[in-house]
Amino acid sequence: MFVEKIKSKVQTWECAAETVEGWRALGISIVFTNGCFDLLHYGHIQYLAEARDLGGRLVVGLNASSSVSRLKGPHRPINDERTRSMVLAALEVVDLVVVFEEDTPYELIQLIRPDFLVKGGDWRPEQIVGSDLVLSKGGKVISLPFADGYSTTNIEQKIIQNAGLR
Repeated sequence: MFVEKIKSKVQTWECAAETVEGWRALGISIVFTNGCFDLLHYGHIQYLAEARDLGGRLVVGLNASSSVSRLKGPHRPINDERTRSMVLAALEVVDLVVVFEEDTPYELIQLIRPDFLVKGGDWRPEQIVGSDLVLSKGGKVISLPFADGYSTTNIEQKIIQNAGLR
């Protein structure tokens, strides 16, 4: 039962658009964020929970493995796409996960039309991909602070150092 519920939160673009339209018809606001979410850590959890607090439903655009490799290098992702999507979908704060192959989620944001577009860390709202789309529809673009000291790169480096690989 729980496995099917988790799996149902990982949707194609077409299904996701229908799901979001259903929520919107009920007057539920939509929050969108995106990322690689390779090794889930405290910073991710805090960030996703804060994003979810902004609206009624949280949609996460997940970079496909090919996209992660282009952005982060050939050694990434550490976890495959299926694992990353299921781990995200298993979180209570995440309502929907949609994988995208492109380097940016611009087209996915155009499809989802969120009320809130959220990114973390050092992104200024005007730098966030898709901010023009969201702002033109009267939505809000928000940059949430990073949890200091938490990153997948830090975890990766710690594993490498502990294994004596570098």
